[in-house]
Amino acid sequence: MLRVIVRRLLQLVVTLMALSALIFIWLRNLPGGPVEALLGERATPERRALLTKALGYDQPILVQYGKFMQRVLTGDFGNSIRTGDPVTEVISRAFPATIELALAAMIIAVGLGVPLGYLAARWRGRALDNLTIAGTLLGISIPIFFLGYLLKDVFTQNIHWFPPSGRLTTGLDNTNVTGFFVLDGLLTREFDASADALWHLILPAVTLATIPLAVIVRITRASVLDVLNEDYVRTAEAKGLRHRTIRGRHILRNALLPVVTTIGLQTGALLSGAVLTEKVYNWGGLGTLITDSISGGRDYPVLQAIILLAALVFVVVNLLVDLSYAFIDPRVRVR
Repeated sequence: MLRVIVRRLLQLVVTLMALSALIFIWLRNLPGGPVEALLGERATPERRALLTKALGYDQPILVQYGKFMQRVLTGDFGNSIRTGDPVTEVISRAFPATIELALAAMIIAVGLGVPLGYLAARWRGRALDNLTIAGTLLGISIPIFFLGYLLKDVFTQNIHWFPPSGRLTTGLDNTNVTGFFVLDGLLTREFDASADALWHLILPAVTLATIPLAVIVRITRASVLDVLNEDYVRTAEAKGLRHRTIRGRHILRNALLPVVTTIGLQTGALLSGAVLTEKVYNWGGLGTLITDSISGGRDYPVLQAIILLAALVFVVVNLLVDLSYAFIDPRVRVR
């Protein structure tokens, strides 16, 4: 097991190194480039030449990349072109908002998706199965931004169940400890602020959860249907084992491997879906930061750090998925 973990960690490092090189070269070759973004309207040939030399952009690309990686390994991503603040501070203010939203969305998707997929498979061809299939097709086909505006119009404008935007009602005291507002309210005993943050979180989380929920339901249903036809399930039923034992030990456990893989992939994909969801609900996370960095002056240092952070989250999640295989299926440990 230790050998598997070490091998996966080495693959993680190689993946991040390759991705960082691609991002570095890509951003350096975009039209305009960082020098034009920094100078803006003050750009003249003389100023371009001076700033290019000061930033080291006149050096060979490999030398630039080596210095960039030295800074990254110490946690230095430079300063934001747009605000002048250190990139780590800019991202640390937005990152908890996106993670809180993504976690809430994945809890909804997994908490509903796995049971619904299992029940749809067990009652194949019945009303619940047909409704589930229709619902998943609808969930996958509706664009996130359209669903977000639709839910916002119905539940905030018409029946006023949820707040329209933001993470917290103005005026509530919510000391920022971790950046996760629901958790911060609990840690500081500001329970009203925690409940308010949770109330703000529900609608964006439901919006973001629709696509992963639909995918998890379909994969769970298909996987359970495959397992139901296996000989060991029929043997367990013939032995007279309790339904709970058959469901937990023989059906769900053997059906979980493809489901866990899907959960890992969807968790990484939530970071891209969060861009549109955060824009609709004015959430103020990484999605909002990405759009502001692109439209507000080509903030290359921030974009570079966000892409690397998103890649890190994605590969770490998939590493955890790979390691979870050994706990779900003991045969993986043997191999």
